[in-house]
Amino acid sequence: MSNDYLERILKARVYEVANESPLELAKRLSRRLDNTILFKREDLQPVFSFKVRGAYNKIAHLSETAARRGVCCASAGNHAQGVAMAARKRGVPATIVMPQTTPQIKVQAVIDLGAEVVLFGDDFDQAYEHALAITRDKQFSFIHPFDDPDVIAGQGTIGMELLRQHASEQIDAVFVPVGGGGLIAGIAAYLKHLLPKIKIIGVEPEDSNAMYRSMQAGKRVTLDRVGIFADGVAVRRVGEETFRLVRQYVEEILVVTNDEMCAAIQDIFEDNRTIAEPAGALAVAGIKRYVAREHCRGRTFIAINSGANMNFDRLRHVAERADIGGQREALLAVTIPEEKGSFLRFCGHLGQRNVTEFNYRSNEGGAAHVFVGLALSQGRQEKDAALKALREAGYTVADMSENEMAKLHVRYMVGGHTHGLANERLFRFEFPERPGALLRFLNAIGTQWNISLFHYRNHGSDYGRILVGVQIPASEKVDFELHVRELKYVYAEETDNPAYHLFLGNN
Repeated sequence: MSNDYLERILKARVYEVANESPLELAKRLSRRLDNTILFKREDLQPVFSFKVRGAYNKIAHLSETAARRGVCCASAGNHAQGVAMAARKRGVPATIVMPQTTPQIKVQAVIDLGAEVVLFGDDFDQAYEHALAITRDKQFSFIHPFDDPDVIAGQGTIGMELLRQHASEQIDAVFVPVGGGGLIAGIAAYLKHLLPKIKIIGVEPEDSNAMYRSMQAGKRVTLDRVGIFADGVAVRRVGEETFRLVRQYVEEILVVTNDEMCAAIQDIFEDNRTIAEPAGALAVAGIKRYVAREHCRGRTFIAINSGANMNFDRLRHVAERADIGGQREALLAVTIPEEKGSFLRFCGHLGQRNVTEFNYRSNEGGAAHVFVGLALSQGRQEKDAALKALREAGYTVADMSENEMAKLHVRYMVGGHTHGLANERLFRFEFPERPGALLRFLNAIGTQWNISLFHYRNHGSDYGRILVGVQIPASEKVDFELHVRELKYVYAEETDNPAYHLFLGNN
């Protein structure tokens, strides 16, 4: 069977619509990991994904009679665009069934390519069943996204290109994103037949790990549900033929978190200034996990950057989570005494560490809780040092960096109205963003007045913006106003809202 796939791949028709994508050195990531990392840039295909290869190879091999009737497929987006482009190239009608959760950018791209789009179901499997029903009813040819020899062979042309683009004896491993398995099956069938020593390693999200679980069980496993963050690989059940090939040729399947994918998206951006979609960054996330586990140096790893169909509004989430996924930020929950000056003393113990977030609200009891984010330049080692320093100073500290509830919700919930706080007024300040700036700001405010609320988040701009609650007795109002006017930080005026004085300022 391996000879059959070798011949299929060598004869595959893909270059009427696809490009031979470049293999590029990731200089920054290579330097950081102390290994040579190469990106196979499938995000540069006309539909920003490798999927056009398999789709066109399948459609190109249809008989004239089958092609005239039309084609149908189910896809979360990238295969849909591949089928739509391939169908337009051959001049056949295409109906694409997409889950209702598909990012709008992918839906619109399919429409722009001339295909008819049917939105159905919440995930790929529901869309798949609906597409099969349409296919039977209309007598279309079904273009499977992964479990078809012609589709697998089309994706396998990537393996053929790799050996043309890089000396085979220098390649230690190729890391491949895995959904249904068509991409890794094609690449593995070609490379392992010619060069058995090259490792082929698949990478899946932890909430869409059907291939990993199937490999563990020794048979295909159907997941109860899949996550949709990496919608390009959100498959509940892998293909029968792809599973057979993966079991035969693939060394292992790695599983990574969504935060690790976000960090990988940032890594790719920093090297080539392009934005991969979550599924497209899986291979880079897998390489980082593999290097950390194996402690290897001086090896050559190839990442298949499989797609770049990213919804713009998803970038907010990616940016928020990338630093945590890359161990460049730590989130800590700290208990401090509820007394005047304790907030400033706590910040003093943080020293010159770069603070990315700071949330504090005064509490009626004897202790208050602070939620703080710290930038890390040395990863876990630096976080452990910060935890040790704070605990030795007598603080109760909890590391929330891996706590999903904290990352999604708690960081935004510190605040609100507190009973028993007299004379509280709210101010907005800004100060230049640089290490130690937060501590300098607190020192400038001083300890004469009690800080009752503090909200700060570093959003990567030149200036940090803070919301501060301060308890100021009426007799000291003028003194405080004179004091803050002397600070270079102030940029807002107090409102006269009788319900809750709020400094809004310029946003």
